[in-house]
Amino acid sequence: MAKFTIYFKDKAIQSHIYDSGVVRIGRDESNDLVIDNLTVAPAHAVVIINADNCIIKQLNDEHPLFINGEKTKEAFLHQNDEISIGKHSIIFSITESVSPIANKDVDALNIKIDEKTNTPNANLQVLEGKNIGRILPLKKAMTRFGHNGSGMVIISKRKDGYFISSLESDSKILINKKTLADKTIQLNNNDTILINKVLMQFFLDH
Repeated sequence: MAKFTIYFKDKAIQSHIYDSGVVRIGRDESNDLVIDNLTVAPAHAVVIINADNCIIKQLNDEHPLFINGEKTKEAFLHQNDEISIGKHSIIFSITESVSPIANKDVDALNIKIDEKTNTPNANLQVLEGKNIGRILPLKKAMTRFGHNGSGMVIISKRKDGYFISSLESDSKILINKKTLADKTIQLNNNDTILINKVLMQFFLDH
């Protein structure tokens, strides 16, 4: 499991643990690690967590990324690496497990968050191809779709709805036949999404 602890002026202000997937870092609320500071880009960096390694990538050329004091655009993360973003630093560490008590606390917190947000559940339905009709539930706070190099997006569940953003600004991802590019767009019921030539439709549970 990958642990990220965010520091500001040598004081820890946030700590998050992820077992796999994509972790987005930036100023926008749709990110996994939100750093509310103007020195941080809305979409600043992304960490891809695999079974064997973790890779961090810079997403905005105008907002630099530093690993252990060295400017970089992409790097493998190692134990206790320091990621510098704007005026904040993030310490990366690897943890083998989380205690059962911590898991229960997280589950309870997630239930409380769900109760406060009142955001209805939503799904994607495949409209074409061999998987036509397949339903893909959007149950997590962040859900990733697609593949590196051929189009990859993140759909975020927030208190005011579901939002989609691309991990690859040059990929041809279409929302209602319009290019997504580097925007973050709120999804509405029955919106269509084209990712890597797969057409899907977003719909809310009622």
